[in-house]
Order: sequence, then structure tokens, then C-alpha cells
Amino acid sequence: MNKRFLQRNTAMASLAAASFLVAAQASAWTLKEAAAPYSGTTIHAIFLDRPGYAAAEKLIPQFEKETGITIKWDVVPYESTRQKEVLNFVSGGAQDIVLVDVVWIGEFASNKWLVPIKKFTDDPKLADPNLNLKGFFPILLDSFGTWDKVTYGLPFDNYSGLMFYNKCTLKQAGFDEPPKTWDDLLNVYAPKLTNASKNQYAFALQSRRGETQSADSFMRMLWPNGGSLLDAKFKSNLMSPQSQAGLEYRQKLMKYMPPGIVDYDHAEAVNALAQGQVAMITEWSAFYPTLTDPSKSKLGNCLGIATEPRGPAGLKPALGGFSLAVNAKASAKKQAAAWLFIQWITSEQMAKPYLEAGGVPARMAVYKDPAVEQKYPFVKPMVESWQGGVPDYRPRFPEWPAISEIIGEWGTKMMLGEVSVKDGAQTIGSKMEGILQKAGYYDGKKPLLK
Repeated sequence: MNKRFLQRNTAMASLAAASFLVAAQASAWTLKEAAAPYSGTTIHAIFLDRPGYAAAEKLIPQFEKETGITIKWDVVPYESTRQKEVLNFVSGGAQDIVLVDVVWIGEFASNKWLVPIKKFTDDPKLADPNLNLKGFFPILLDSFGTWDKVTYGLPFDNYSGLMFYNKCTLKQAGFDEPPKTWDDLLNVYAPKLTNASKNQYAFALQSRRGETQSADSFMRMLWPNGGSLLDAKFKSNLMSPQSQAGLEYRQKLMKYMPPGIVDYDHAEAVNALAQGQVAMITEWSAFYPTLTDPSKSKLGNCLGIATEPRGPAGLKPALGGFSLAVNAKASAKKQAAAWLFIQWITSEQMAKPYLEAGGVPARMAVYKDPAVEQKYPFVKPMVESWQGGVPDYRPRFPEWPAISEIIGEWGTKMMLGEVSVKDGAQTIGSKMEGILQKAGYYDGKKPLLK
């Protein structure tokens, strides 16, 4: 018999055996059996008062029934979440599942507060063979769950900045579609959609002091204009012509926004559109359920959704969201139970139930279903935004919270006219570089890019 023929058949037999083994392992693993050693365990989490968490709450009883593991959560305002979690890390408080904002992961991982998921994915008793990390949108897994090439968390509450608008109001003003560029929004749409005497405004840009000011307002105007917070050497880039153009644009747009816009957080901006006070907002995709809830919104069939407008630098939408990770200071038993929940709630299997409950899953497969795209009109612009978004929309290094506070203060002063855009940008840049200098980014103690 031909030797090459024998070698080929031997290789094929080995491959078939290996495939059979993998298939057998996949069919053998069940959540119920994996969770059996942890039945009766209670694990604690922090949730936000947002649709994605309400969606998870609807599904949790299914997990508890299957596993015998109890999930308890505290609903905490976003502005207090990081502080509460850090306090728990330091004091040993009850926190097994860690909610990790995209801009907290550098701080949490660098302090060794999170368990790398490799600890669990390398354990055949805990790792679901169908986990499929490649099934997540790469920009989400990399941005929300990964730091310094190590994955700590899985994307859970996932956001892209989108344009939500009132189709009926735009049509009455003579527009059949939303503005495709920021320039058109300011110069063509806004004047026709604003009537201050009737408390009607074209646009609301959530800008409350804090992370909302720094990320949802300030940073949102930099990228589309070709600007950025930092240059390649981690020096301030706020005085570049592009960054200055973006911040000056925001000042011009303010006259078409409701008075007191610097006190608008997400809830106020969403409500202004929902109740007909403004015609357009750029907000996170996660607020779609709120805007389609008849008890909270008057929009009905008038709700329109598109990508954020394009700027001179193209489509550069806001990127935000969270991952769920395991607390490194929790007991081994609680760590395992927490991982099983995280793996389950972010799985491909649960992606559609999570979406139908009001969440926004990070799994690519669920959005390939034409029926899903038809049922949820935010899906198409959201996927387009994720495919062409800005991974470093906000810096993820540990110093971001301190820098965010500076931007929150001086960005607000800019909007109020207490300082000029130029002076405010110079102040932010100087204070920011002081923080980075102290942290060691300029003397080689820390790498410039992660």
C-alpha cells in the first residue's frame, strides 16, 4: 500500500478523533454540572439604573434556577460607582462581580484588583467550550475587557454613540432625513428647529460636570474634527487647530440647545427628546428601550435613528460601555461562581434573550439575523459605528479619573463662558500633563501607549 496514502489516512483519522473529542467535550459540559460545587453560593454585584441592567435582572432568575447560585446586586448611580468599587477593593467589602467602565480598566487591572479570565478559561470544569471569545466585536472586547494584552472582563453593557431624532419634527421643518454632518446640523438644521419662545430646541448635548461632561460632551467634539486629548508623546493636543475647532463648534451649538444644558445628564437629554423639547440628541445606543417605552416617551413612530454626524475627520462616534470581571480579592468559591454568571450572561446563547429584554449584547452573531435588524432599528447604525469607531475614544490609563475631573471642571467653565476655549484648553492641558508627569509617563517609567 502506498506510504503517502497511509500517512494521509492516519492524519485524517487523527483529525477525526480530535474533532470527535472536542465535540464530545462540548456536549458533555453543562452549566448545571459546572455550577454544582457552588450551589448555595451568593455573589454580589453593582448595577446601574440603565436598560442593560434591568435586562439582566429579568434573566437572572433563569441562571439562579439552573445553578443554585444567588445573585444579589446594588443599583448605584454611575457617578458613585467607581468610588464604591474602589472602596470595596481596599476595605474588602462584598463585591464579587466587578463592573468595569472602559476608562476604569487600566486602574483596576494595574492595581491587580481583577482576575485574568485565563484562570477560568484554562479550567475545563469552568470554561464553557462554546465561549468563543472571537464572537465578540473586537473593538468591544479589546476596549472594555482588555488591558496590556491581558483580558480581564467580558463586554456586558455596550454602547455606541448614535443620533436619535424626531422624524416628525424634522419633516415639519422641511427635512426628510437627519443631518449627515456636524456642519449641516449647526448651519442648516439647527436654526430651523429652534424656537426659544416656545421652548423648542434643535439639540441637547448631555454635559453635566463629571464623566458626562468629559466623555459625552467634551471628547465627543474632538474626534470628528480630527482633534484628540493627547498626541503620540502623551502631551496635550488640545491646542491643535483641529481640537480647537471641535471645542469652538460646541460653543456655537449651545445657542440651539436648552438653557441649563450643563446640568443635563443622560436622563435629561433622553427625556428632552422623548417629550418633544428637542429634535435631536447624540446618545448611547443603550437608551433605545427608554425612547421606545410609551410610558416614558411620546415619540412613537416619530423616533428616528442614525449614526452620529460625520465631521471633517469622518465618522468618529462616541464609544463607551462596561465589562464584567471577577474580583481578585473574592474567595476562590465566589470567584468561580462569579465567572460562571459572567460567562453565561455574555454568551452567544443569551445574546438574543438579553437583546429582547432591553440589553445591548456585544456578540456579532446576533446582529447578523435580518429579523433582528428589522425589529431593532438601532442595530444597523450601531454596528456600523462599532466597525469604524475610535478604540481610544477616551484614554483608559489609570490616571483618567483624575484627568476626567479636570475636564469636567474646565469644560463646564468653557460652556458657561467663564473662560475662553483657548484658555480653558491650555489649563486642562497643563494640569493633565502635570498628572502624567507625576505618574512617570515622561521619564520612561511607564510606556506611553497601552
